Amino acid sequence: MKLRTRVLVLVYLVGFCPVLASADAADWPRWRGPGDNGSVEAGTYPTRWSGSEGFLWKAPLPGKGCSTPIVWKEQIILTAPVDGQDAILAFDRAGKELWRTALGTEKKGKHRNGSGCNPSCVTDGQGIYACFKSGTLAGLDMQGKLLWKTNLHQRFGPDNLYWDFGTSPVLTEKCVVMAVMRHGNSCLAAFDKADGQLRWKADRNYATPNEGDHSYATPIVIRHHDREAVMVWGGQHLTIHDAANGRTLWSCGDFNPESKTLWPAVASPVVAGDVAVVPYGRGMRLHGIRLTGSGDVTATARLWARDDTGSFCPTPAECKGKVYLLRDRGEIECIEPVTGKTLWAGKLPPKGASYYASPTVAGGRLYAAREDGLVYVVGIEGKFEVLSANDMGERVVASPVPVDGRLLIRGEKHLFCIGPGQ
Repeated sequence: MKLRTRVLVLVYLVGFCPVLASADAADWPRWRGPGDNGSVEAGTYPTRWSGSEGFLWKAPLPGKGCSTPIVWKEQIILTAPVDGQDAILAFDRAGKELWRTALGTEKKGKHRNGSGCNPSCVTDGQGIYACFKSGTLAGLDMQGKLLWKTNLHQRFGPDNLYWDFGTSPVLTEKCVVMAVMRHGNSCLAAFDKADGQLRWKADRNYATPNEGDHSYATPIVIRHHDREAVMVWGGQHLTIHDAANGRTLWSCGDFNPESKTLWPAVASPVVAGDVAVVPYGRGMRLHGIRLTGSGDVTATARLWARDDTGSFCPTPAECKGKVYLLRDRGEIECIEPVTGKTLWAGKLPPKGASYYASPTVAGGRLYAAREDGLVYVVGIEGKFEVLSANDMGERVVASPVPVDGRLLIRGEKHLFCIGPGQ
């Protein structure tokens, strides 16, 4: 392991923290949950299930989509194609479909684990917002009525990503914000929640080796120096932007000093205290970046960098100050975010299939969904322990969602609800 350590003291600044939605413990309002970290600390969640026990219900889905569901109060909300149309669907907590809203012609995915409906919806309890590979960005009310829609590709330039668009929208106090990051026309854009009017646009084009400016990562809304801000990963730069106008407040580069080609940003960063843990380098780089200071902090913000571990597709989870890394072939590591050191590591049973879904931590257990539909439950309290392997019977790319003692898993053909906790 090559570990460069510059600063080994973690400071939890009053002026910096992720922005949390006013959600109940039973809500999961965006892709990585209310804390943007893929975890819930409290509760008891299922350990094992099978076709004969543990499944509370499963609901058929109208087409192949890969978005992770979100949950607000009594609604479970996800995207899926319906008769060749991009659509948003809502189910109740018993698995009954409440409504569906079609939004325009679907653009199908081209990767075996992709779709035209990769990004997750996001909600603040007042509206629902979703984006699709077709470029459609839409705002709905909580009953599924379309309020507005626009098309990102028509407004900002063609989609030239090699693979399927996967960046989810995020919400600030006033706007829904999209990161559009591809070659030649990358930007961060904010649209008014109420009417979809463009409030600001910040160009974000960096010179990179081939594919280095392609990003599938999702931003995180944070507080930076007591200001609402948006943290963005892509173009081989981690940046923080003023949520009011898109102005760049902070920037860190030097993630690819060897100028490697074909290094897109797929996994998103995760924040632990004032440290962002950033996976990169097609699963072989991991950086710890301190989110303090202002301006260009490339020379001062990097706490550590490793070139012996990382994750290409799955985004890490954070819980109780520790970061949990699920690598694409099933290795799991518990990382100390300030030093970058591995506290413990383990490996799930080998198989040809890989992990595309991001790990979820709930009630002291880690849930890892493999692309072939096997979901592992792993004990993580002080050590690595495989507790069970559960076959969903269909492919799984979306991340598991823990809500109110139950586990929601979106498969290729069904939405599953598993519980109660054992």
